[in-house]
Amino acid sequence: MKKNTNQFPENFLWGGAVAANQCEGAYLEDGKGLCIADINLFKGDLPLKKRSNKEVRMEEVLHAIEDTDGYYPKRTGIDFYHTYKDDIKLLAGMGIKSFRTSINWARIFPNGDDEAPNEAGLRFYDDLFDEMLKYGMEPLITLSHYEMPLNIPIKYNGWYNRKTIDMYVKYCTTVLNRYKNKVKYWILVNQINLVELESFNHLGIPSDRVDHLLEAKYQGLHNELVACGRIMKEARRINPDFQLGMMVTYFNAYPETSNSKDVLASLKYNQLNYYFSDVEVFGRIPGYMYRFYEDHDLEIEITEQDIEDLKNTVDFISFSYYYTLSINAQTNKAESNIHISEEDKNAWGWGMDPTGLRVALNEYYDRYHLPIIIAENGFGCLEELDENNEIHDDYRIHFFREHIKQMQEAIHDGVEVWGYYPWGPIDIVSCSSSEMAKRYGFIYVDIDNYGKGSGKRYKKDSYYWYAQVIKSNGMNL
Repeated sequence: MKKNTNQFPENFLWGGAVAANQCEGAYLEDGKGLCIADINLFKGDLPLKKRSNKEVRMEEVLHAIEDTDGYYPKRTGIDFYHTYKDDIKLLAGMGIKSFRTSINWARIFPNGDDEAPNEAGLRFYDDLFDEMLKYGMEPLITLSHYEMPLNIPIKYNGWYNRKTIDMYVKYCTTVLNRYKNKVKYWILVNQINLVELESFNHLGIPSDRVDHLLEAKYQGLHNELVACGRIMKEARRINPDFQLGMMVTYFNAYPETSNSKDVLASLKYNQLNYYFSDVEVFGRIPGYMYRFYEDHDLEIEITEQDIEDLKNTVDFISFSYYYTLSINAQTNKAESNIHISEEDKNAWGWGMDPTGLRVALNEYYDRYHLPIIIAENGFGCLEELDENNEIHDDYRIHFFREHIKQMQEAIHDGVEVWGYYPWGPIDIVSCSSSEMAKRYGFIYVDIDNYGKGSGKRYKKDSYYWYAQVIKSNGMNL
């Protein structure tokens, strides 16, 4: 009788993941234009739940451009644009096999609608990828990670405008051609389903520029999926060996009880998260979405050419995994899993649920039967250097150890997992709250919430632990 392996594959991609907008800085250097993330203000005086980047009005965009008093941390990041050689060397010291980052769209086409690309921006990523390859790191590159040129929301209303499809395809084909011999693995859009939490940051649709915001969002998402279909067709012409993947965040919700009404609420909620992967894997709009459009009185423009474009499908699934949710029929609102104890939550209320990772892997594999990459997994923590400039982060080691165990169990279940990418292997600016205090890294960066500090890098205890995990191919946890 055949038995499933319970070992990680020999070529398993032990990695780490960041985003250009959260680490690079140099927000106007070498011809780069403003991108959406550059207007993410640090709102340290507000409660955490009010610091994220949901809906944004055009007046807020224009104010941020002219603002000289507020602090916008993603404009400086951790200065990776200038320190990338040293940082890549530090990451290589852990033995990382692959590094995930993104290309900042506004470095390549500063306004989005530029006639020609910015050569200085293209050259930076040439140098970055060369540095990664020098250490044997396989690049995993995200084409869109909250880095839309800010001119597109201002002039075109972001993804709501179908002209953005052509601008995005032009950008993507430019970089796919440029790096076709350096990058094999590509993620089309980061966390494409996270429209609730990162609305403007993702879609670039000013809330006061549209009459029906929900309709505008789903039109924008449809346009984005059409663009992905066109890009996949072009990518396979450019290099048939490319591996193209879609990415969601695991945002599925468990039914709060076994009551059938709660189960139905969970089913309907989860369908809205499966929508994106269903389209990009099966090549068609699922029937439940037409019901959703009807129930919410949404008029979505879908052309015959769109239907053809969507038939171009991905090679692998990738997702981020941080925590689990639960939902009931009464509130119909997904919230933190009620079964997670308070001691297993971090300062931001994110609950540690390693078994949920095994559930997620099995759910996606059962549905799609495609290889899977865990593109992000992490646990933000408050921490400071001690008197010896050290950080003893046993809590982080515990988090990753338990999740890797469950990933191994999923492989034993028969799931094909290609790679694992802890989020922020080096401390970076937080996506949702634009703060440095939420630290994920194996490497500490001495910068605070207001950009103050030496900028020096320090290895945490988890740095050495992850190095032994990689060296043993997951056997020594």
